Amino acid sequence: MALKSKIILALDSNNFSKIQNILSKISNEIYGVKIGYQFFFNFGTIGHKYLQNRKLKIFFDFKLHDIPNTVIMGIKALDKLNPAMVTVHISGGEKMLSLARKNRKKTKIIGVSALTSLDEKNISLIYNRSSTKKLVEDMVKIALKSKIDGIVCSPKEIKFVKNISKDKLIIITPGIRLGKKLIKNDDQKRVLTPKEAIKLGADLLVIGRPILNSKNPKKLVKFINDQTI
Repeated sequence: MALKSKIILALDSNNFSKIQNILSKISNEIYGVKIGYQFFFNFGTIGHKYLQNRKLKIFFDFKLHDIPNTVIMGIKALDKLNPAMVTVHISGGEKMLSLARKNRKKTKIIGVSALTSLDEKNISLIYNRSSTKKLVEDMVKIALKSKIDGIVCSPKEIKFVKNISKDKLIIITPGIRLGKKLIKNDDQKRVLTPKEAIKLGADLLVIGRPILNSKNPKKLVKFINDQTI
């Protein structure tokens, strides 16, 4: 089922035993895993090697954003770890994105449009755009011009990202929540359910806390797969 599943499990946890326990139950039921700062800074290449040994597709969510040469060196270093995908900030500019793409080997370059923790007020203050929609549309155009492989956007932006990109970008969506169930101290602002996101056109769903905190992660993953495959 792994290749059909749309789920990228976000391994945002300090508890390696917990991660191992969950993956022992669902590794064959998910598309892959996302490694961000929390996992990599805690468990480093040892943790990464464990995931490789489980033959999981690895998505490095490091959101590279720097001068082009620095990002190139970062991409070349990460390539040695053989990830399926790595994120860069589209706001780093077309040159940075194009050079990241040209200097990767097999790794797909995925551009981050606007963090799902930002609301309209923050979008206006930080990016000087009239709306999140306007900002993401601009980011999609830059992503297409630089010919990177995909884009990260919230579920709320999937529809117009799809309209502009015309299937030229892999659409990866965080901010996935299960119904109206609240998550304590949730910093995601623009969210939808897995079924809603896939229906709008998302290719892959990044899901962390709902699965990591579930009493029965295997049952939950099956429920999500049944709705989205």
